[in-house]
Amino acid sequence: MSLIPKDLNRRFIREITVILIIKVVILLTIKHIWFDAPTIPKNFDNQVAERIAGSPSQIKETR
Repeated sequence: MSLIPKDLNRRFIREITVILIIKVVILLTIKHIWFDAPTIPKNFDNQVAERIAGSPSQIKETR
């Protein structure tokens, strides 16, 4: 009887290890595909300067 729990524990540990390795590989692949470089919007410096300087923007928000 003592052999059965040890075999089950080894099997579960092996399965969990394989699943974790697969998940890490998938996450690294997703990171490499979509998040390889930061995206900077166009006119980013102008937008920051407008926010800091407090000049009113030409786009009016409507609610």
